[in-house]
Amino acid sequence: MSTQKCSLLVVDDESYLLPPLSALLANDFEVLTADSADAAQRILSARPVDIILSDQKMPRMTGVQLLEWVRHQSPHTVRLLMTGYAEHEDAVEAINRGQVYYYLLKPWRIEELLQILRNAAEKFQLERRQESLLEELRQHKMMLERHVAERTHELKEANCQLERALKEMEKLALTDPLTGLLNRRAIEDIATSELRRHARYRGHLAMGIIDVDHFKQINENYLYPGGDFVLVHLTRVLNGLLRTVDSIGRIGGEEFLVVAPETTAEGAVVLAERLRATVQQTEFVYNGATVPVTVSVGFAVAEPESRADYKRMKLLASATVHQAKAAGRNQIVVRVLEPQPAAEVAVTGG
Repeated sequence: MSTQKCSLLVVDDESYLLPPLSALLANDFEVLTADSADAAQRILSARPVDIILSDQKMPRMTGVQLLEWVRHQSPHTVRLLMTGYAEHEDAVEAINRGQVYYYLLKPWRIEELLQILRNAAEKFQLERRQESLLEELRQHKMMLERHVAERTHELKEANCQLERALKEMEKLALTDPLTGLLNRRAIEDIATSELRRHARYRGHLAMGIIDVDHFKQINENYLYPGGDFVLVHLTRVLNGLLRTVDSIGRIGGEEFLVVAPETTAEGAVVLAERLRATVQQTEFVYNGATVPVTVSVGFAVAEPESRADYKRMKLLASATVHQAKAAGRNQIVVRVLEPQPAAEVAVTGG
């Protein structure tokens, strides 16, 4: 990946904040500043900008309005919003209108700001690299097609290489880059497939959600690298506790989805408790410090007579994990899918 600095435009009408903020970020970024939305628009109209970090409360045009304009004028620019106001409506508006990468509350910590901006720079560079690779693949395929009549043998070999490259890209598209687990799309496809098999053969099927307790506090105490370490180490622990027929994927920041075919309610209780207890007993050591890690686990179970679909199973699994958290976290809840309502069959914890 290129080591060239990403350009960063910081927009804040409190102009006295811009010089110290520029000095703070200069080692990592090519920093541009603007003390108004108008000034920011002039800069963006004159040159490309990789990342924009805008304050929300500004005269004439809010940060959300500016980022919405940026989304249309420069869609590749990674957009971040900072504000001293934490209203839910602002966050929803920022996501829906400006499609922001991150919503940062003031006052921010220097380490947190730097890490978020570095993550944004990595996202920008990865997306540009992916686009470059895809364009190279497209150009290569077009070149091969032009020479197909005279270079049949070479074309066949090149097409094989292209197919391998595309398969590798498809694999990457189904993999969570941090943990190496299946991503949300891939694990949901497996869950849907298993539900179709359940409908045909009428066996048992369990689907569970594992949620890391107090993960926000872990990120605050050990910063994002510490949180990433916990997720990677937790992945190894969870993988070692599942059968080869089971599947697990990461569906959110600290949430994992488990699909366990031919698993009864009693089997789901055993599996959920094994997952919970093993995580609690595992030592997570980051930079010499022991990180306390526990999980809440909720399972939904479809019995042979259940009319199960993914939406109902996911909803029930979500409800069970929320119930486990409400019960004090580091708990398990297993419920059986029934027409109306889902019946709880087991609740336990450590």
